[in-house]
Amino acid sequence: MRPLSPASIPLGTTATTSVVVTRDLTVAHYHPGQPEAYGTPMMIYLMEVAAGKALEPYLPDGWGSVGVAVSVRHLAATPVGRTVTATATVTAVDEKTVTFEVTAHDGIEPIGRGTHVRAPIELVRFNARLEAKGRG
Repeated sequence: MRPLSPASIPLGTTATTSVVVTRDLTVAHYHPGQPEAYGTPMMIYLMEVAAGKALEPYLPDGWGSVGVAVSVRHLAATPVGRTVTATATVTAVDEKTVTFEVTAHDGIEPIGRGTHVRAPIELVRFNARLEAKGRG
C-alpha cells in the first residue's frame, strides 16, 4: 500500500533545517589544501533533510522516505562559522514520489537552489531488502 495520492500532501508544504558550518563540513576537511568552504555534498544533504522533514508528518507509522533524484546548483561559498538554512517546498506529488524546490541560504546570500525528489518507503520492507542484498 502506497501512502500517497496526489491530494495527500499539500503543495506548498515547507520545512527548514539549519547547521552551523564547522571545518568538518568543508571541502578542506576531505581534501587538504582546498578552501575551508561549506561542501556541496553537505549542502545537498541538508536540503534532503529539510525535504524529509516536510514529508514526515504525512507518512503513516512505519514509513520513511529516501532521496531518488537531485538537481542542485551551488551558487556561493560559505565560510566556517556561518549558519546555513535549507528550505524544501513541495511542488508536485504523484503515486510514488514527492518533488521539492530546495534552497539554501547562509544568512548573507542564497548559496544553493534546485529540485529534489523523494520516495516514501515502508521501513520494514525496505530494510529487509537491504539486509538481503548485504548477504549477497
